[in-house]
Amino acid sequence: MSDVVLAERGQQRRITRRRPVWLSFGLLVPFTFVVLLCVAVWAPQWLSTLDPEAVDPNVILLPPDGQHWFGTDELGRDLFSRVVYGTSQSLTIGIGATLIASLGGIVLGTTAALAPRPIGRLLLRIIDILLAFPEMLLALLVIAVLGRGPANTLLAVGLASIAGYARLIRSQVLHIRLSGYVEHAVALGEHPWTIISRHIVPNAIRPLLILATVGVGSSVLSASALSFLGLGVVPPAAEWGALLANGRNFLDIAPWTSLLPATVVALSVISITLLGRRLQTLLATGDLR
Repeated sequence: MSDVVLAERGQQRRITRRRPVWLSFGLLVPFTFVVLLCVAVWAPQWLSTLDPEAVDPNVILLPPDGQHWFGTDELGRDLFSRVVYGTSQSLTIGIGATLIASLGGIVLGTTAALAPRPIGRLLLRIIDILLAFPEMLLALLVIAVLGRGPANTLLAVGLASIAGYARLIRSQVLHIRLSGYVEHAVALGEHPWTIISRHIVPNAIRPLLILATVGVGSSVLSASALSFLGLGVVPPAAEWGALLANGRNFLDIAPWTSLLPATVVALSVISITLLGRRLQTLLATGDLR
């Protein structure tokens, strides 16, 4: 009888292991929200049929109702439409900044790991100094030099995040260059640039790809914060941070003008970060199925 029970338990464990990890309820909600964000980027008209720039003096600062889900702003524009159509700009800045940070981190981290010892130590000290400053402070410095605007905001957030990616890449490169396949490539007389481009960098950036997923949420939040401070994208652009900055002037009489867009920003960052963290866990356990 005990053998039958053990066999049934073993079969249940095998079924559990074969169950796709993406079916868990904890991932279903953030995954659904990220899908909605993608729809808002590629087909915003599917989510809102109202013109985000249409001004209607008859519905100024109207609270949320069946027609205007997020209410209206001080010009009578539909806030839900502005949030939906602003998704494209906000995510473009977040993804673009993460791409800049990733590429810069790959170049800086690889150079710091493989350059001659004096140069490597100098680059490592530069990375440590940059890590000592908050990313927002570095982004503010770049904005102060370059000025405001979507492109400068993207560049500022990306440059401020390079140091973290560079530190990760450096540690990965230092570990990989001591691996067996790299030593075999050196023994076979392959050119150093071939070893770097074919064996070291492709293997070093694998953890970076997952970390970049988490970085998108952080970049979106940083860009929104800059716009909220009036140093990033400025109104009348329908960018999330600009919407928050515009709505703070009416918090006493129309709190929905800031609270509802802020809720979308928070849910977006949390959803993207949760998916990125889950990818990190799956990569670490090797259970990507």
